[in-house]
Amino acid sequence: MITTDVLVIGAGPSGTVAAAMIKNAGFDVRIVEKQQFPRFVIGESLLPRCLDALNEAGFMDALNAQHFQIKAGAKFVRNGEICDFTFEKQHTDGWRYAWQMPRADFDLTLANECERKGIPVAYKHEVTAIEIAEDGSSVTTILPEGGEPYQIKARFIVDGSGYGRVIPRLFNLEKPSSQPARKTMFAHMTDPRRLEQEEPNRIVVYVHRDDCWIWTIPFANGNTSVGYVSKPEFFDKYTGTPEEQFRAMIADEPALKERFAHAELIFEPRVLQGWSATTDTFWGNGFVLTGNVTEFLDPIFSSGVTLATVSAQTASKLVIRHLNGEAVDWQKEYTEPTMQGVNVFRTYVNGWYDGTLFKIFFARNKSEQFKEQICSVLAGYVWDMSNPFVKTHEKAVRNLANYLDNVPEHS
Repeated sequence: MITTDVLVIGAGPSGTVAAAMIKNAGFDVRIVEKQQFPRFVIGESLLPRCLDALNEAGFMDALNAQHFQIKAGAKFVRNGEICDFTFEKQHTDGWRYAWQMPRADFDLTLANECERKGIPVAYKHEVTAIEIAEDGSSVTTILPEGGEPYQIKARFIVDGSGYGRVIPRLFNLEKPSSQPARKTMFAHMTDPRRLEQEEPNRIVVYVHRDDCWIWTIPFANGNTSVGYVSKPEFFDKYTGTPEEQFRAMIADEPALKERFAHAELIFEPRVLQGWSATTDTFWGNGFVLTGNVTEFLDPIFSSGVTLATVSAQTASKLVIRHLNGEAVDWQKEYTEPTMQGVNVFRTYVNGWYDGTLFKIFFARNKSEQFKEQICSVLAGYVWDMSNPFVKTHEKAVRNLANYLDNVPEHS
């Protein structure tokens, strides 16, 4: 039987941030990952708040060496109206940029850096059972692809398994999210007309219809990620092969029709739906859940990787304290701040889909102060209580939208 201080499940951003920070504190750490890297995953646009966690974990040099496309902000476009958020103009004193990149490359960089730090990463190794003793120590059974099962004894487990949701599944902790079911179809495409765009490297979100939005995320390699998000029934009118459906969607959007008319698909369009889920608890005796294991909301504001890395950053510090024999109030010190971030993002996700944010984003005479405060939320600084659009997020968004409703000629 293998022994270690901490077993990390999942080699994505959440697992690797946690593993690196715990390893940096002098503890023995091992990562097991069900898939083989590099592997495709959605979530190709980071927010500046992620860089706090990545920097503290010691990943920035390795990431800078990849020369990913710099993300300076994002544009939202509806029927020719533009709302442009620039991270240079935000309320919070934080990072002023992030990256946009194929996640396969990003995740592999983090996993490789963990191995360089001396953290073993076992790919194609699936967790099949976990037994936790009263003292919080655990014995985890792992099945390598094509191999014999083996066991790891650990003092603590960090579950950063993302959509795999290993501990919630094994311990029956899963519960449905309150978010409505949505679906996305997306692909990477060549972008031969990118340089004709006003800002070729900027992320742009297009409001295709009130119930459908499109992302375009340009990468440094010249390709662009394009995805449609809507209710599942939106996609029903498109028939044929996945490529035929996807090209028909692009032809129906005036902002994209000419740009991608002759673009090639890097891979066949893929579909995800029903991605929102949560759990009864984010921690338990001998384990903590991080990343999308806690809750993934929606891709509209790129909140996924932010919540993944920040929850791992918070959790790893608590794990280190626990291993050092200190008392940890997991509810107050982990669950409550994690839910703070989830709930702020949820307000903005819901505000996007019910049209509240349209009133704010596309108002003619925007308050620069309000815009900077909202920009900080979109930069991922959803724990900055000096920002009224964080501290009283639901009330602040609702009141601003109601105010704009009563201002003549605001739209």
